[in-house]
Amino acid sequence: MSDAKSRIDELVKSKDVVLFMKGTKMMPQCGFSSRVAGVLNYMGVDYTDVNVLEDADIRQGIKDYSDWPTIPQLYVKGEFVGGCDIVTEMTLSGELDTLFDGNGVDYSKEAADKIREANG
Repeated sequence: MSDAKSRIDELVKSKDVVLFMKGTKMMPQCGFSSRVAGVLNYMGVDYTDVNVLEDADIRQGIKDYSDWPTIPQLYVKGEFVGGCDIVTEMTLSGELDTLFDGNGVDYSKEAADKIREANG
């Protein structure tokens, strides 16, 4: 296992929610990363952000790890959830709530409902 892959593996398995993104949760550096971080921030999810722009090995390594070509990438309890479009769809359908509930991830149900109301 490469160094980047082992670092990624350890991170996604040791943290409940991890977002590999361009930039940080407080300062996203691309629109797609901003959208996913914005959803998680608004819903009050405690998550670890990994800025792939700071480490080229991680930036490529996460794509290889998930076999998914784009960033951002969201992981919950060690499982790959998806990128921006999937997270957006899951948020609007309520599937993200179900995923968080099933994995014991704290979030604001009220905030999730407000996102759906605003986009309904």
